[in-house]
Amino acid sequence: MIITVSGLPGSGTTTASELLSEETGMELLSSGEVFRKMAMEKEMSLEEFSELAEKNEEIDKKLDQRMVERAKKGMILEGRLTGHLLERSEKEAFKVWLEAPLELRIERIADREEVKEKKALKRRVIKREKSENKRYKEYYDIDLDDISIYDMIIDSEKNSPESIVRKIIEGARDEIC
Repeated sequence: MIITVSGLPGSGTTTASELLSEETGMELLSSGEVFRKMAMEKEMSLEEFSELAEKNEEIDKKLDQRMVERAKKGMILEGRLTGHLLERSEKEAFKVWLEAPLELRIERIADREEVKEKKALKRRVIKREKSENKRYKEYYDIDLDDISIYDMIIDSEKNSPESIVRKIIEGARDEIC
């Protein structure tokens, strides 16, 4: 089985996916890692490459194509669009969405990036999410607010990363049976 873990920035997808991979031994493919590798291939900083991606839809499309092509049974795919992308592909997956309130997500991102000015970070995150939502709608007619395609929705504010992983494993197991 393929498991996808999606959510907005700061919702805990990376933490949950890494723990899930450790717990199950499944290979983890992160869209963030693929994006970073693509930036390195172009010899660009992450910020420069992100700005280029906003102007050039082929970057997002190439990233998304790589994710779907590399997806195989026994793998965890982590990324904002992975659930939607596999829903549209012919590959079956157990799709998980992690949600958390904006203020908590900002706290997590600030801690991770060691950012002191949270108001500026909040504006940047909101701007990034609007930009991504616009691009995904234009490129794929995907509305990230539509979480109806997911097999499981988990509130990462109310659940520890370990609890999230247990829920995903139980849900995936139930899906198989």
